[in-house]
Amino acid sequence: MALGTMTWGRDTDEPEARSQYKAFIEAGGNFLDTADTYAKGVSEELVGQIIAEIGNRDSIFIATKAVKVELPRMYNASAIHITDALDASLNRLGVDHVDLWQMHGWDSITPIDETLRAVSNLYSQGKFRYFGISNYAAWQTALVISECKNLNIPFISAQHEYSLLARGVERELIPLLENQDKALLPWSPLGRGVLTAKYRFGTPVDSRAASKHFSSFIQEHLTEDKARIVDALVTAAEGIGRTPAETAIAWLRDRPGVGSVILGARNLAQLKILLSSDNLVLPQELNNALSDVSAPHSSYPESGWAQLPKDRGN
Repeated sequence: MALGTMTWGRDTDEPEARSQYKAFIEAGGNFLDTADTYAKGVSEELVGQIIAEIGNRDSIFIATKAVKVELPRMYNASAIHITDALDASLNRLGVDHVDLWQMHGWDSITPIDETLRAVSNLYSQGKFRYFGISNYAAWQTALVISECKNLNIPFISAQHEYSLLARGVERELIPLLENQDKALLPWSPLGRGVLTAKYRFGTPVDSRAASKHFSSFIQEHLTEDKARIVDALVTAAEGIGRTPAETAIAWLRDRPGVGSVILGARNLAQLKILLSSDNLVLPQELNNALSDVSAPHSSYPESGWAQLPKDRGN
């Protein structure tokens, strides 16, 4: 499991961030995920300060992301931008390299050749150890994997939203990653908080859905269809004496292709609940039931007769 720090410096203040980091390390965690845009760079600064104070940089796997910028250009993967972005991230983190550097989103303007040649140059300078992407479509991911092979860039992972409420990555992306021996790093494993079941009977005043900057982000998962999935999750959790959050994380952790689940929490109490899912193995019958009730719609050509194994084609 990885500790996500998107809320650090905004919804999670410095003392709370320190408490989360300490609890995560004590639980055996060593993988921190951040990005240059989280809290406008404050998240990276907090991560760097805390690691420097504790002095355990050598045992921590730091992942950060670049590319996301302000509108009207949502993503900028030009050579000059990503070069400056990585240098700025290293400066905020107070390190000479990150372990995993990821492109935050697909840039439809910059040629992929320009982006990856800049990435290759930065890799040769030792500024990151491994490369990944986030929020790319399957065809875009396939293109990046192919080009990374040509340029000897160590591509290892793709970070995407994935949960019982968001299973679109199963149609084409996960089969691609498994075929290429790459890992999926799910973000928002609790369906933007909806899988905690706290929205079943309304919107808590202290929740993200009640905040100005997260309301529209949460609303996407507050539909009737997804409410039925949450109800099924609650029933399953009650049946094994665990929380819906723990149950949802355990289900996701054991899905094919998943390399590490990114846990995001606003406070220490929430994080401890998520960490407690580490020792939970769901009964197969319950696992199957959750998979069935949340199954994504698939159609030609990613499923059906066109994808049957050869020995079943007749």
